[in-house]
Amino acid sequence: MSKATQSSAPASTYDPGSLPIGDKLRAIAIDGPVASGKGTIGRRLAQSLGFAYLDTGSLYRGLGAIAMEQGLDLKNENAISDLAARCSAQAFQRDDLRKEAVGEAASVVAAMPQARQALVAFQRRFAEAPPEGCRGVVLDGRDIGTVILPDAALKLFVTANEEARAMRRFQELQNRGDSATYARVLSDLKDRDERDRTRATAPLKPAEDAILLDTSEMDADQAFKRAFDLASQTFGA
Repeated sequence: MSKATQSSAPASTYDPGSLPIGDKLRAIAIDGPVASGKGTIGRRLAQSLGFAYLDTGSLYRGLGAIAMEQGLDLKNENAISDLAARCSAQAFQRDDLRKEAVGEAASVVAAMPQARQALVAFQRRFAEAPPEGCRGVVLDGRDIGTVILPDAALKLFVTANEEARAMRRFQELQNRGDSATYARVLSDLKDRDERDRTRATAPLKPAEDAILLDTSEMDADQAFKRAFDLASQTFGA
């Protein structure tokens, strides 16, 4: 996977002997809606703890991007599922994954049960066998705590109100030179939230044992500190 998707770093204060054992996986599962801050938190946690990081949304973004590139009908579940089964890890290493159209496509294909099945096994294998030298894993997405890693030692559900998330996404797009308006970003965000919450397969919702982290009034450093404190309590970091 690309550096943006998978990363690890040594942690000088981390004691692997303090990791949970038994039926809990040495993993942090982070779920939440778009622009909630879960990706930033996930990457920073992985770096601080010496864990491997997987942005699972990039898998679906990659699938959506490839499908559009090949001119596939995004509503054709058979075609999308077949594509998902044939894609290698290298296929998801693209430079266009953060484009707005790719995000919209990702939300559509992620709602397809067969397409999801083709990618779930990869995510689970990544968590059960982290890259060499990594003491655990951090995965973020929409269904990590509920479907992919129900046995993760720590589960976070990161959220924020719609206006805060839309403004973050709008500023991100502006910094990239995108001409999107705030009104359009807010409208698209609401549409994606609705699709993610109501899809038949693995809808967006907190796991029963997830800890809610509302970042509406937090900056990136404050949100990370709260998440790191929770990880420290769980793993003894």
